[in-house]
Amino acid sequence: MRHKWAARQSLWWCHLVSLLWGTTDGHSRYSIPEELQRGSAVGNLAKDLGLGVSELHRRKLRIASEAGKQFFSVDLAKGDLLLTARIDREELCGQRAACVLPLELLLDEPLQLHRADVEILDTNDNAPSFATKEKLLKIAELVQPGARFPLESAQDPDVGANSVRSYLISKNDNFKLAIKTHKDGRKIPELVLEKPLDREKMPVHHLILTAVDGGDPVRSGTSEITVTVLDNNDNAPQFERQLYEAIVSENATRGAHILQVTATDADEGLNGEIEYSFAEQTPEDILTLFSIDAATGAVTVGGDLDHESASVHRFDVTARDKGNPKMEGHAGVEIKVMDVNDNAPEIIVTSLTTPVPEDSAIGTVVALISTRDPDSKDNGKVTLRLTSQSPFQLNPSVSNHYSLVTNERLDRERHEQYSVEISATDCGKPPLSSAKQILVQLRDVNDNAPVFSQTHYNVFLNENNAPGHILCSVSASDPDAGQNAKVSYTLLDSKASAAPAASSYVYVNAENGSIYSMSSFDYEKVQVFEVGVEAKDRGSPSLSSTATVHVFILDQNDNAPAVIYPSPHAASHLRAPRSAKAGHLLTKVTAVDADSGHNAWITYKVAEATDASLFTLSLYTGEVRTKRAVSEHDDSSQRLIVEVKDDGEPVRSSTVTLSVLLEDAVSEPASEPHGRRSLSEPGHKGGGGGGRITLYLIVSLASVSVLSLLALLTLAVKCAKTGGGGAACCPGVGRPRDEKPNRNLHIQLNTDGPIKYVEVLGGDVMSQSQSFRSCVSPGSEYSDFTLLKPSGTADFKEVIGVLDASLPDSAWTFESQQVSPPFALQTEAGNCSSCAFPQHFSPTTSSSH
Repeated sequence: MRHKWAARQSLWWCHLVSLLWGTTDGHSRYSIPEELQRGSAVGNLAKDLGLGVSELHRRKLRIASEAGKQFFSVDLAKGDLLLTARIDREELCGQRAACVLPLELLLDEPLQLHRADVEILDTNDNAPSFATKEKLLKIAELVQPGARFPLESAQDPDVGANSVRSYLISKNDNFKLAIKTHKDGRKIPELVLEKPLDREKMPVHHLILTAVDGGDPVRSGTSEITVTVLDNNDNAPQFERQLYEAIVSENATRGAHILQVTATDADEGLNGEIEYSFAEQTPEDILTLFSIDAATGAVTVGGDLDHESASVHRFDVTARDKGNPKMEGHAGVEIKVMDVNDNAPEIIVTSLTTPVPEDSAIGTVVALISTRDPDSKDNGKVTLRLTSQSPFQLNPSVSNHYSLVTNERLDRERHEQYSVEISATDCGKPPLSSAKQILVQLRDVNDNAPVFSQTHYNVFLNENNAPGHILCSVSASDPDAGQNAKVSYTLLDSKASAAPAASSYVYVNAENGSIYSMSSFDYEKVQVFEVGVEAKDRGSPSLSSTATVHVFILDQNDNAPAVIYPSPHAASHLRAPRSAKAGHLLTKVTAVDADSGHNAWITYKVAEATDASLFTLSLYTGEVRTKRAVSEHDDSSQRLIVEVKDDGEPVRSSTVTLSVLLEDAVSEPASEPHGRRSLSEPGHKGGGGGGRITLYLIVSLASVSVLSLLALLTLAVKCAKTGGGGAACCPGVGRPRDEKPNRNLHIQLNTDGPIKYVEVLGGDVMSQSQSFRSCVSPGSEYSDFTLLKPSGTADFKEVIGVLDASLPDSAWTFESQQVSPPFALQTEAGNCSSCAFPQHFSPTTSSSH
């Protein structure tokens, strides 16, 4: 079934090619005489092609000639077709009637093909000539008048009117000249006997045969004829026909019979015996191709015939008797060589554009292709087709020309080149074919952006790293080629909270994408930041893509716990009554660690004590309480050294020394916080100092109640105007720096009397307002103040230092609640999560609690 379909397709293509060959090409035609001077103008191509002279130069007009030698060129300045070499028509075309040089005119951008034919006109530059300068004839004297004797024809390389037109014979008494026109138009001179010969009167006749052509000026050639008069044998052999015709296939083998010539002689004996041979002027190529049997006159194949070289062969044969003198007769032979499909078609790539840009539009011409088959008729009709899978197709053009164009989008990243195989098949029986491969390379276009191996990179880095440490390497690939595939890396903006741009943290190697740190990182300042990396190729225009690198700083235990109360820089003197019971709260050691996680878990331990049985220290809160009741036998001066440790690796610690003075009667401890001076349990019955404290408290509460109501009313009006939270409603918040520093004590009272919320606001401690709050439980034994880290950006240790300088220990006592795992915010007095905090403060931070 496949063979039948292929046969039908071949027949259809043959029919299509036949239709194409039947159309008339609209190409230009010029005529020039041969031997024209070099540099002569043949015609104006710009005018004939309908193009401007400047357009010819821009589109790079060039000539592709099918002949072996190039005879023409184009003057792009004038648009003229110029002759570049001398043309000898006879050398180029021989005896063909029409001598035409086909030219292919190629134009680029866009690629176009035009055809032009240059006809070479013959000039009379050759004189007629005879192969032999002297002809010998033997004629018996008994030959009757009217007898004809063929003479040698003159040869003239010129054609048409310039070829041999007539023959002349020198003046004599016995002969005249007759001209015999052959079927193919050749003129053959014959010597005709007018008067009987008389050997006794003139045994030899000398004649001059002149051949004249029809050129201007007229050219001629001569041959000398010598006629010897013989006696006896008065009958010459006579052929049955004057012209023998035959057809032979060009693939006939040597020795194959073609035809047989036959002649008769009326004489008897030797005068009637005939021998056949080629005529004396027979060309050498005829003698090579054919043979004649001398006895039978059979003409056979003697060489390799080729229809493409010569389709018709013409020559003369002679029948000669054996008389004395010998008589002969002459006849012509015409053998036509029948074409056989013995030539495979040839594929000629006239023009090829490579490499082809990969973004070429569909229909872009890649190559111009023509075919050539020297066979005739259907044997020379050729069809082309593509035999390999490729994004190209063949479009028929004029005559036997095709254009190879793109029919799909090209992608160099999938295929860098295509080997396009083209098959040419003629319409002969059986058909012959040939194939040719065309290598079409693709030129890269920057149509692919670099692609990162990952869109997000996570980097974990210990703090306190050495500058110049490589963090990671990003990698992007680009499937393009050359400069379009060369990738360089740059940093984009960093997204670090309250931090400089990425360029101050890291830098990237533009060639290999390695990212290096530029400085040592401190987890307490920067925990995480993002780095945007852009990969850009070097194409035009360049393409790019981005990836994000997340750098996580890992905390190291590089900070020892810092004791913020009591101050480790000054001696801390505490007083306790000898009447103190077991569980009496003496003080609270408060420390913070700037690290995070396990590195910030703090524990308290008594490193050294005067009496280890008297005091106890809470492991996680740092509260110092009496372990038993104080007795009269205890030393009045006690000393405790408290060691504060974190849970990091390696462990870091700090110490603080507490000095405790045991007194018989403590009316008002000097080291108690200011807020504790007037606070005692309800119904407490103490000494005389206790009664005075109760009296002072009653008087102060009575006077402060009125002030509190006025203050609350003022704050409510202010908050209603501003719409803010507690921060906007607190006096002293946001105070200008040039105002005098002051401290405000706000006391919030319950209906049952005890103070439940105390807030101290100070406007002179730092550049912005600071707030310290305390939550008080009605049932607590003592009032506790909790010092919270301010919400500003100032360093916490600096804040504590300023507070220590501005608020002496004798006036205030600050307590900070230490967080124990799992970091629940608690106080001795109660849960601070129920307290009201101003909006500009954060209850907890990563470094303090």
